[in-house]
Amino acid sequence: VQLQAFGGGLVQAGGSLRLSCAASGRTFSSYIMGWFRQAPGKEREFVAATNWSGGSTLYADSVKGRFTISRDNAKNTVYLQMNSLKPEDTAVYYCAASARRVFSALQMVVAAYNYWGQGTQVTVSS
Repeated sequence: VQLQAFGGGLVQAGGSLRLSCAASGRTFSSYIMGWFRQAPGKEREFVAATNWSGGSTLYADSVKGRFTISRDNAKNTVYLQMNSLKPEDTAVYYCAASARRVFSALQMVVAAYNYWGQGTQVTVSS
């Protein structure tokens, strides 16, 4: 599956952005989907994940209550709604697809994902 993330940009602290990730292929609904981010000089870190139907989700503690992951299987797209943005949210955001058959806390690990998008830059100014 090929993934393309878009929707990043420059926003002031306290603002909102919605990222989208479009997937190719007809098997999108068979993948667990996740969002990760990577700031300069730091390791890639987990942000959020959703199971095949969107009925179960996981979030990093740093974004709970501010970010919402969702998916539309009819459109082969996963979204990340980001509210109350902070300067520390500045990073390149990546979407990823996991072929695992169990949705668990292991989805917080980079190695759990098989496919990655190219990333979209999010910059939050103070």
